[in-house]
Amino acid sequence: MTHTIPKNPPPSGVLSLRELLQQQPTPQPCLVEPGLLPPQGILFVGGEPKVGKSLLVANLALCMAAGGSRAGFNVSAPHRVLICQFELPVEQFAARLTGMRKAIGSAADGNLFVDTRSAGHLLSTTAGLNHFLSAARSAAAEVIVLDPLYSAHDQDENYTRAMAALCQSLLRLRNASKAALIVVHHVRKSISRHEIGSAFRGSSALHAVGDSYMLLTRPSPQLNAVELRFQFRYAASQPPRLLELDAHSLWFSAAGQAPASPPSRHKVESTDVTRALADIGLQARYNELRYRIMSVTDCSKRTAQLAITQACREGLIIQDNGHYRLPL
Repeated sequence: MTHTIPKNPPPSGVLSLRELLQQQPTPQPCLVEPGLLPPQGILFVGGEPKVGKSLLVANLALCMAAGGSRAGFNVSAPHRVLICQFELPVEQFAARLTGMRKAIGSAADGNLFVDTRSAGHLLSTTAGLNHFLSAARSAAAEVIVLDPLYSAHDQDENYTRAMAALCQSLLRLRNASKAALIVVHHVRKSISRHEIGSAFRGSSALHAVGDSYMLLTRPSPQLNAVELRFQFRYAASQPPRLLELDAHSLWFSAAGQAPASPPSRHKVESTDVTRALADIGLQARYNELRYRIMSVTDCSKRTAQLAITQACREGLIIQDNGHYRLPL
């Protein structure tokens, strides 16, 4: 086992500030630096289908089990890792790990565990939760990988109460096993470039329960690379980075910093509103202006309405006796 006992165990009970400071509880280092996976933390890994989430998480699991650092992730010591994956048959998953193992030798053999009976068990049921907890205890796991989350529950991801209950199951698994969780999950179909934690499919409860979020995207169809974007609760933010996948070894490697994103632009800017109004003439009624904006920018009625409101707020157009006009 590689569980480490902190030099100063955390205090218990109700303590005054003086008592708390006298005991000087020492924070434990992250299992994966920089700040990616705190001890007993929850890391969500997401991305569109076939972007490489499961491959990257398997790389990360091998790194943690071997105590090595690859692809820009630093692991200072070996940790016991339990993988619960639901997508591949055991034989195919074993073949995948065999290919990855060639790059690191036998370093991870004693610390990486695979639950070969995870399929069909649901976190959202008592029996399923007990199964995962029993597997974690059997492996003395410090890290549990759930890949993917939607195969481990039967809840409605559009129903807030159902997702809140699922999050409670994740917390119960973490607290009872005293292990960190790596949860692979899919994202919504349409997300903006700046969304990370909020991009994951389901209720905002998922965004609240996680400690770290790592999002994989393809910056360009022409590039054989994925871009990683991060959001941390307890660590400083990290810039996006690029990873390249070696199709033979199935390992990702660092490919430098991600290209700078272009300045964000709303679908309809306030200048589009003033331009539409100028095209109409001296003044226009609301419906006329809205229709002109929709025609020029190919936007929805709601987007055009919001753009008109914003332009009025900025003083770029003026509402006067039922009409809209440009400032004099």
